[in-house]
Amino acid sequence: MAKGERGELIAAAQALDALGFMPSKSGNLSTRTKRGFLITPSALPYSATLPGDLVEVALDGTVLRGKRKPSSEWRLHAEVYAARPEVEAVVHTHSPMATALSCARQGLPPFHYMIVMGGGTDIRCSDYATFGTQALALAGVAALAGRKAALLANHGVLATGRTLAGAKAVAMEVENLARQYLALLGAGLQPILLSPAELEDVVSQFGGYGRLG
Repeated sequence: MAKGERGELIAAAQALDALGFMPSKSGNLSTRTKRGFLITPSALPYSATLPGDLVEVALDGTVLRGKRKPSSEWRLHAEVYAARPEVEAVVHTHSPMATALSCARQGLPPFHYMIVMGGGTDIRCSDYATFGTQALALAGVAALAGRKAALLANHGVLATGRTLAGAKAVAMEVENLARQYLALLGAGLQPILLSPAELEDVVSQFGGYGRLG
């Protein structure tokens, strides 16, 4: 893993942290490597993270390279990479609005056309499991089936991509959608959901713009 790619991972983590998506050193990011994946370390502020602090981990949890302890959520990342060979990057955040929605154990319905950024017609919320456990990893992968994003019950956001930039963009859009959805509900309004045919038109249009790649 080149230093430039390590720098990209740190820059993405710091950008999300600056947006308030990673309170109290929460959340974690990773990118796939030939031997496993490179992940942000445990208990280190993103503002202080350096390229050498990142940890390369095998899918079975073996630390391949790095002096620090990997994020406690390494199992979540490992299970996503094992289940989804097309995924090259995983972003897990505790962004405020999406996390609030996850605490109601509700997902996002197709109330806005940008829902397709999540890879389907909705964004599901997983079953609840304790953070850092294999149970959470399996619940996250199940909710992610056929999607690029899911909410983790009472926890946060799980986003994936074929690139780190793509996974970061998905995580940011999930937070934006959650903010809009909660604003509607808070105003006492019920959103008008898009039909399957309308969503198909959106996917077709987005494909022309290269938005879903």
